[in-house]
Amino acid sequence: MFSYVRAAAFAVAAVGAALAPSFADPSLAWELQPTAAAPFNHAAANLDGGALEANTVQPAETLPYDIDISAAVAAHAVATVAPDDSEEKAAPVRPLSALVEEHSGTKTTDSEMGCLAGAIYFESKGEPLAGQLAVAEVIINRAKSGRYPSSLCGVVKQRGQFSFIRAGHFPAFSRDNSHWRKAVAIAHIAIKDLADSPAAQALSFHATRVSPGWRMKRVARVGNHIFYR
Repeated sequence: MFSYVRAAAFAVAAVGAALAPSFADPSLAWELQPTAAAPFNHAAANLDGGALEANTVQPAETLPYDIDISAAVAAHAVATVAPDDSEEKAAPVRPLSALVEEHSGTKTTDSEMGCLAGAIYFESKGEPLAGQLAVAEVIINRAKSGRYPSSLCGVVKQRGQFSFIRAGHFPAFSRDNSHWRKAVAIAHIAIKDLADSPAAQALSFHATRVSPGWRMKRVARVGNHIFYR
């Protein structure tokens, strides 16, 4: 019995001696922490989009316990997501001449469009396309301003505003010509807001041959007209 106990004691002592070097090895100290996670270098984790560098071992007294790095990894993934190239890109700006050519076969759809096209025709049929668009813009701006009649026909036929109007009516004219087709196309473009006017926000205009001395802000000169607001 005594020999059996002594043998067991010697066996335990031998196992202890074998394990002693491992416990003394400083490199195993972190693994023996019961609640510590793997060493994590906070300085190496750039959550603003930089790469997560390899962790470096910090001194044992500064190592945190129970660290969950999943939040840091998730933040890094969100910060480095590539831009979405599927977003719809803005359509390129088309020249006014191309828009007029495209809509040159347009017909007046109602009296409002007819009044606008008529005003463009009589006021600016010999003007550059940009000048015709500017005239159309003035009429549309007036109808929206609250200071003039609220319809396009009301603006065009307002007494004392357009010299071509006689007793509230347009004079007789031929609609079988290129000037009329361009005027209708410009009216369509202006109503649909398909092009930017060179005289945006203008409410009045006059021919360059006259000087009415208006106390308004001059917006632009286009062709033979000067525009104000």
